[in-house]
Amino acid sequence: MTTKNQLKVVAEPGKQDIYMYREFDAPREMVFKAFIEPDLVVQWLGPKNMKMRIEKYDMRTGGSYRYIHADEKGNEYAFNGVVHEVSAPERAIQTFEFEGLPERGHVSLDTALFEVLPGNRTRVTMQSVFRTVAARDGMVQSGMERGVREGFERLDALLVK
Repeated sequence: MTTKNQLKVVAEPGKQDIYMYREFDAPREMVFKAFIEPDLVVQWLGPKNMKMRIEKYDMRTGGSYRYIHADEKGNEYAFNGVVHEVSAPERAIQTFEFEGLPERGHVSLDTALFEVLPGNRTRVTMQSVFRTVAARDGMVQSGMERGVREGFERLDALLVK
């Protein structure tokens, strides 16, 4: 599915963060809800060739989450984090960790901001801060951008239902 709202990823060399920007043709409250409600998240988050299973998704200040993506061959990839703040519908701050690395502790701090745009549209700005530049570079090289792009294209389809 091609979309007019393109994902923009900014990962400046030598820095520990990634910024992602994406606009949606839906009101802020609707986009925010799609980010925090598990029955909606499971329908769009991640690459299109993977199925998502949620073990826990408590998106409130002090909550936590864990979910698993499975590919067509049955390979599973688990992710978890803790929720630091949810201020509906403006902001969500959480940690993020991919459990499949040889050593644990490669955790990013992710902030998502939801901005009202004219015409009942929304801009989402996400910042992920990593402990090291190498950890950030590893995330960039992992194919993360493709997964985010495909997930947001699926979210576009969900938002028009």
